[in-house]
Amino acid sequence: MNAVKWNRLGAAAGLLFLMSGLSAQPGKVAPKPLFRDPVHDGAADPVLVWNRGEQRWFMLYTNRRANVPNLPGVAWVHGTRIGIAESTDQGATWKYRGVADIDYGKPDYSLWAPDVIDDGKTYHMFLSVVPGTFPDWNAPRNIVHLTSADLLHWSHGEKLPLASDRVIDATVIRLTNGTWRLWYKNERDKSHIHYADSPDLVKWTQGGVAIDDRPGEGAKVFRWQGRYWMITDFWKGLAVYSSPDAGQWTAQAEPILRDPGKLPTDRAKGQHADIVVSGERAYIIYFTHQGGPDAEPAEPDWQRHTVLQIAELHYKDGQLSCDRDQPTRVWLAPPGH
Repeated sequence: MNAVKWNRLGAAAGLLFLMSGLSAQPGKVAPKPLFRDPVHDGAADPVLVWNRGEQRWFMLYTNRRANVPNLPGVAWVHGTRIGIAESTDQGATWKYRGVADIDYGKPDYSLWAPDVIDDGKTYHMFLSVVPGTFPDWNAPRNIVHLTSADLLHWSHGEKLPLASDRVIDATVIRLTNGTWRLWYKNERDKSHIHYADSPDLVKWTQGGVAIDDRPGEGAKVFRWQGRYWMITDFWKGLAVYSSPDAGQWTAQAEPILRDPGKLPTDRAKGQHADIVVSGERAYIIYFTHQGGPDAEPAEPDWQRHTVLQIAELHYKDGQLSCDRDQPTRVWLAPPGH
């Protein structure tokens, strides 16, 4: 057998091996993009939560007005509603459901970056709210707590007493001691990540600065591989931190999703992500802009358009990584399964 034929056989065998390993994992291969909003094509800042009543996954997200022409300045990222998508195949594919019915503020308020906690009885949303639609970034912003029984209708909005009048991007988890902790971006403090604590998701006490080695936003905190992790969007990919106690954080040397991917719709840095831990596996759901090679000549300002993507996280020697170019087979188990 000549060397060329042997190399071809070897490559084929390797491909079959990789495919068999992929097929051995549960779930279906997710499409690229994972989801794009059919109204404004500006899906960003996702959070995934299991809907107990409907027995399916919901995804709530910021929907920027990417396809609305002739908006001044950054008005296209204001005046936004919170979109909802649903999945009936454990997170592999998603269908648009509509917008969340949020009983708070006025019609022109801008709603950003929801985080949702299920305490087993009630869903709690921590929502960034800008009181109006603005052409620039010079406006107050607050984080508001709302509740829901079905993930569709939200009420009882209360503004949280946090460190300043310019706070956004909440992420909330329950610590092992039972305390709830919320992290957020404080724009009045060089865009550092601050935190607050609560015994019940209602009464909050400021806790100070959590991350101050660099500015960032869109923090996501989760527990996996026996430790706490925080991923933040520092506009050059996603920074990764780890902690044994969610108090002292150590930065990982290399960010993730900094370098553009090779596949269409995923050729820009990853931004503002959610993480879902499913058994021993963990998935990162992030958004990407659509400029560069994926620009659409017929649409002005196409780079404003954003879509959601998914990749599997990998853990090795205390570090997190992901390969956005590899097929991602998705199976999000319901909480407690």
